[in-house]
Amino acid sequence: MTLLQEFGKFIEASYQTSFAPSTIHSARRVLLDWHGALIAGADTDAASKLREAYLEELGVGQCSIAGSHQKAFSRAAAFVNGTISHIAEFDDIFRDGAYHPACPTISAAFALAESRNESIENLLAAIIVGYEVSTRISKVIQPSHYQYFHTTGTAGVFGSAAACAYLLKLNASQACDALATAGTFASGLQQAFRSDSMTKPMHPGHAAEVGLNAALTAQAGMTGTPDLLEGEAGFGAALCENPRWNELFEGLGSGWNIEHMTFKNHGCCGHNFPAIDAVSHLLNAHAIEAEQIQKIRVGAYKATNEVCRYIHPTTPFEAKFSLTYTVSARIILGRVRERAFLEAALKNPQIYAMEDKIELSVDPECAAKFPLHRSAKVEIELNDGSIYTHHQHTRHGDPDEPLTDQELTDKFLELAEPRIGMQLAQTISGEVLGGKSLSVRDLAKLWSKMSY
Repeated sequence: MTLLQEFGKFIEASYQTSFAPSTIHSARRVLLDWHGALIAGADTDAASKLREAYLEELGVGQCSIAGSHQKAFSRAAAFVNGTISHIAEFDDIFRDGAYHPACPTISAAFALAESRNESIENLLAAIIVGYEVSTRISKVIQPSHYQYFHTTGTAGVFGSAAACAYLLKLNASQACDALATAGTFASGLQQAFRSDSMTKPMHPGHAAEVGLNAALTAQAGMTGTPDLLEGEAGFGAALCENPRWNELFEGLGSGWNIEHMTFKNHGCCGHNFPAIDAVSHLLNAHAIEAEQIQKIRVGAYKATNEVCRYIHPTTPFEAKFSLTYTVSARIILGRVRERAFLEAALKNPQIYAMEDKIELSVDPECAAKFPLHRSAKVEIELNDGSIYTHHQHTRHGDPDEPLTDQELTDKFLELAEPRIGMQLAQTISGEVLGGKSLSVRDLAKLWSKMSY
């Protein structure tokens, strides 16, 4: 039996699974977080351009599009919402796989569930299954995969396909076909987010559409290649070195990865987080003021240095991928949320000056622990010669230092309130985290009225 055939069996068996309350609650948390990222991305220039590109596909169908009053068919909604929800860089992370599951998985499942008028409960179950399949694949192909590929675009196709297979109640063979067809369209190159382009968020949008399309074609009887993962010219051979397929099913069914997600506490690339958190710790612990700082030395892992390399960024995109900027913004502004990426912040002379005080290097210990641990060592030297150090072993928001429900809700409200108002934002958070049983269409009605 091939790897995808095993996953096909798993998906079919999951239709009879009674998920624990803690697992369902974890799914509600990722669904709320996806809504925050979606709403935050909906009023951006990139989102506006994307909706314009899809104009001829809007005005038909049953599915909501963020930032538009017009509906669409499910495939278009999956792509557009999957892209928009990744624009603001607030979406969740599966740390062990360097992967953002929400954008591809939830965007596809939500579109299909809305088109079929499914209950939120069924959507949550589909999300759990989609997360489980795709996070497992993302983990065993790292770290080599991330050298050239964007895992959210590649492993994301399996999350969307598995979630949609669940909603369609495909049998094991059909579910395997859906995963296999999705896998051959896996794509997303690292180079796309090493420049100031709008391509990167389209990776999860494409993955969402690919997985949904693969599930629908499998339902219609179109077959896929069962050994697509492990075959000689398959996914593993092409996209990574020595995938650990022997670990793929370890503990399958004994727990759910959706309960171990990282939620972003800062609105930038996650590789910046350990340094931001370390600086926050030092500022708070020693009552350090910005004007006291002489030098900041940051030791991190290789990906931080390669991906977050911009210095004195001139655009919001560059700023989100700049360690020197985001650390400086934390010091000067107090938080690294949306306000940190407005034009006024980008031109703030205090942030600019603070950047020049920061030295970034690769720390061997931090590098050796990646990707299982995202860590940083920070040393702040003051004008009087005092030196304070802190080793941030994880990120606030990681599974071993999770955001509370209240922190997650506060983050959502901060993102949603300026766009849809506090009353509606509170209604959405209440319904998603544990309100009455709504249909997915009823939930979509709450936010689909926003238009830009």
